[in-house]
Amino acid sequence: MSQPADNSHYVRRVVLPSGRAIEVVYFDTSATPPQAPTPTPAPAEEVLDLHLCPECHKDLVYPVEWEEASATHWEVALRCPNCEWSTVGVYDQDTVDRFDEELDRGTEVLVRDLKRLTRANMEEEIERFGRALESDAIWPMDF
Repeated sequence: MSQPADNSHYVRRVVLPSGRAIEVVYFDTSATPPQAPTPTPAPAEEVLDLHLCPECHKDLVYPVEWEEASATHWEVALRCPNCEWSTVGVYDQDTVDRFDEELDRGTEVLVRDLKRLTRANMEEEIERFGRALESDAIWPMDF
């Protein structure tokens, strides 16, 4: 199978919702980027908070999956674990960036709570171990 002699390509920089940037190389017989159909974004005056559930109004919505819909928009599948609401929509880069920042804040809160809980559990375990040592409840054969 022979390939065309013209190996034209173009490179486009893509910023993922996580903030990581990658370069995508497109190989095409024409060196110009294909014109993807423009998705119908939400009205410009409406600011979407993707982390808020429109059904139960909890701030627990998270992305199930996402993919690039065009140069400026992302198709994102969303899910609320509280009421099981889910949807798939196309959102502009600014909306997805705000959502990603909110996800980062939520992750920080979860990690902080995990550390606090781990510390409380360890303190309780140390106190229990200390009481066991004081009462001679621990023998060498316990180890």
